[in-house]
Amino acid sequence: MPAAKGAGAPTGGGRRGRRPRVGARTRRRVLPWALLAPGLAVIGLLLLFPIGRVVWLSVQDYGLDNVVSGRSDFIGLDNYARLLGDRYLWTVALPNTAVFAVVAVAGTVAFGTLVALLLNTLGRFARTAVLACIMVAWAMPAVSGTYVWVWIFDVDDGLVRRLLQTAGLLGPEGYNWFADRTAFYAIAALNVIHHGFPFVAVTVLAGLMTIPRELHESALLDGAGAWQRFRNVTVPTIRPVFAVVTILSTIWDFKVFAQVYLMPGGSGGNRDVLNLGVWSYVRSFANQSYGLGSAIAVLLTLMLLAITVVYLRTLFRDEELR
Repeated sequence: MPAAKGAGAPTGGGRRGRRPRVGARTRRRVLPWALLAPGLAVIGLLLLFPIGRVVWLSVQDYGLDNVVSGRSDFIGLDNYARLLGDRYLWTVALPNTAVFAVVAVAGTVAFGTLVALLLNTLGRFARTAVLACIMVAWAMPAVSGTYVWVWIFDVDDGLVRRLLQTAGLLGPEGYNWFADRTAFYAIAALNVIHHGFPFVAVTVLAGLMTIPRELHESALLDGAGAWQRFRNVTVPTIRPVFAVVTILSTIWDFKVFAQVYLMPGGSGGNRDVLNLGVWSYVRSFANQSYGLGSAIAVLLTLMLLAITVVYLRTLFRDEELR
């Protein structure tokens, strides 16, 4: 009997010893969610509720009279059918949004990469000075930056007009850059590239500084030129960095608003230059068609969600992040 009691003691002790381990494991699983709960609640209140409200408005015929009366006129998917059947969406708003995003992202990533390559060759003092200068462009609010570019291309007394007239390339009648669709978005692209390239430059520079020096030295000994070293050594090594800055820039440039809305004609005066974000705002608040404006916003959100999915899949792709 004593032997049996002694034999049973470790078993009971083992069971009693497992319970704290199970409790600790449960606490380790619950604790992160408990810590995140306040932040998630705030996000749910400030983000999910407005999104749900916009989706609800998009399935209603909601105008100024509804705002006054508080009455809702549910029409289902009629706003979406009207939107997708609108020729303006396919010929103006969507091309303006997509083509502008492609040009702006390409310019931002290319120019930011060139600046990063330059910074990587500078000494510590010179690099710090250049970084301080380019961060001014990043810190400048989009509103202030847009007004600077509007001043540069001002129709009556802009810097570009003065330079072109001095060089004899422009007559005294001048030229309205903001009335032409291509020129309008060229100025907007310059604005966005100027504001966004510091982020790309700093991020790519951080990636460049992780590349082992031996890789470039070996390629140099093999007779590889600067372009060959960049294409065959730099790009494959920091490809995840390029993927991140490209997709983030795409998300930001797809939903550009201030850089378009604040330029002459961009607030609705020139319908040829509206993108999806500005068109949604104009339909909602200038035309008091909140239901259709919300449907445009939902369409833009779905496009951004698709881009975000691509971003997340790229970010968590094991083959590229290892």
